[in-house]
Amino acid sequence: MKLGVRFFLSWIGSAILMFTLFYIWHGVFLNDFKRIQFPLVWFVMFAAGTYLILGAGIYFLFESRFTKKIRNFFIRGLICGVIAGFSLFMVATIVNISLTRHLSLQHLMIDCVWQITEQTIGTMVVVLFKIFIHDLEPQHENA
Repeated sequence: MKLGVRFFLSWIGSAILMFTLFYIWHGVFLNDFKRIQFPLVWFVMFAAGTYLILGAGIYFLFESRFTKKIRNFFIRGLICGVIAGFSLFMVATIVNISLTRHLSLQHLMIDCVWQITEQTIGTMVVVLFKIFIHDLEPQHENA
């Protein structure tokens, strides 16, 4: 797999979009940030780092041998988004990373759907860059 312009734009673009969605959901709609027990700057930096890692992971999942068997980019993107979102949801649930104190089944289901939606939207950035950006192939000179 070549790490060219397509990778870097897909990676950074998807990470920024997913982080923005995360920030709007937790910071604006749910107002969860007021429950954080340590400085908000640390939380935002850790979250940004997490989304950078997640964006790269989604790109590598999208370009993996396993998912490349799916020829349709949009279907592959949906499947990768669901896998990434559900995986992140499972990890966050298992290690009890939540900004809510009392988790109900309804809250868990909403959180799961949100994670899947957020990562699927991020994966669609990868799909769009896959379609519209083509890395230049090096020209070989005949000697």
